[in-house]
Amino acid sequence: MSTTPNPYAAALGNRNALDALEETPGMIRSALAGWTDAQFERPYAPGKWSIRKLIIHLVQTELALGTRVRFALAQSPYTAQPFSQDAWLATEAGTGAATALDTYTALRRMNVAMFRSLSADQLEREFSHPEYGQLTVRWVAEQMAGHDIHHLKHIEALTGS
Repeated sequence: MSTTPNPYAAALGNRNALDALEETPGMIRSALAGWTDAQFERPYAPGKWSIRKLIIHLVQTELALGTRVRFALAQSPYTAQPFSQDAWLATEAGTGAATALDTYTALRRMNVAMFRSLSADQLEREFSHPEYGQLTVRWVAEQMAGHDIHHLKHIEALTGS
């Protein structure tokens, strides 16, 4: 049982996490269809990341959290490594929006396939995180799903979707 509440539980609401994980990338892609490079450089709110950086952040979340789950499933005990999202974002400064969006959707398809293949016991597999305490694979899936919806709302507010 996870000891920390999911910080994105409100964004996910009562939705099935795996369905949301599968559907949200298409919604993000649709909201951004036809955008120019200049439009991707607009921040989603004053003082916030540009939409390009936001998409890169979603890619990095797929990489980091998908890897955490795979480690948790493959070795026990497992302790996740925390990371600074801002420091990570700086490592991808030259990545264009189209590349980031394609990478995000491809990684998400792979992560959804993995999550959907897991047994109930695997979804309840526990691991530890230095900041969040004991977590489960299911908790990570729910966190990722809510996190996407949280940022989809930022994109929709900017695009009027």
